[in-house]
Amino acid sequence: MSSNPASWPEGVARHVLDRVDSTNAHALRLAPLLSGPAWIMARRQEAGRGRRGRAWTDPPGNFAATLVMRPEGGPGDAARLSFVAALAVHDALRALCGPGLALSLKWPNDVLLNGGKLSGILLESSGAGGQVAVLAVGIGINLVAAPEPEQLEPGALRPVSLAGETGLQIAPEDLLDALAASFDHWQRQMRTQGFEPIRSAWMARAARLGETITARMGTTETTGRFDGIDPTGALVLTTPRGRQAISAADIQFGG
Repeated sequence: MSSNPASWPEGVARHVLDRVDSTNAHALRLAPLLSGPAWIMARRQEAGRGRRGRAWTDPPGNFAATLVMRPEGGPGDAARLSFVAALAVHDALRALCGPGLALSLKWPNDVLLNGGKLSGILLESSGAGGQVAVLAVGIGINLVAAPEPEQLEPGALRPVSLAGETGLQIAPEDLLDALAASFDHWQRQMRTQGFEPIRSAWMARAARLGETITARMGTTETTGRFDGIDPTGALVLTTPRGRQAISAADIQFGG
């Protein structure tokens, strides 16, 4: 396992807390007091949240952190930071555990290990008039334990932990340092070059690219070949009715 120290990004605060209700909720409460972006990590998160208000199980030893910032651009630019976050998680874990770690990315905001869900990303914001004044990028990673299968919704991917799949152990504080450096790298790329390099890097790491998947939106399902993401970050499916761009959905593999 690599022990190369990551360089903490300049101008970004670092808060490590023993316990919070939710790192995202704490970050949004703290935002008015911050002079710049800040990472907030909790050794124990007692009321974590996932997408669509789902509970996120977070036993001691797992990773729970949030980057809170005042994002540049409009709501679409803020939403595309979820791809920056996924790339950052992927690359930080590879940096700490080695290039042989079998990681991949699942649209829109999951990181997989050996095909199972290792990490979830949740963006929450506050603002007015359709603008995002404050953005919280919440990241949970199953370092030591994964949720029990009975906690999952039908059709959800098998949850996995880093320790359970590989036997490797990482201290959450070490992962925070690597993650902050990796996020800063990819965010700088997006700031200077736009979304295209992020899009290309994300697709190079994407799970099931070119395979048949199903996008579920409420009671509606669309099945087709996964052909990547478009310049807005929408999922692109090729179906019998042609190519479709889907901006929000739950994804199931296998058609």
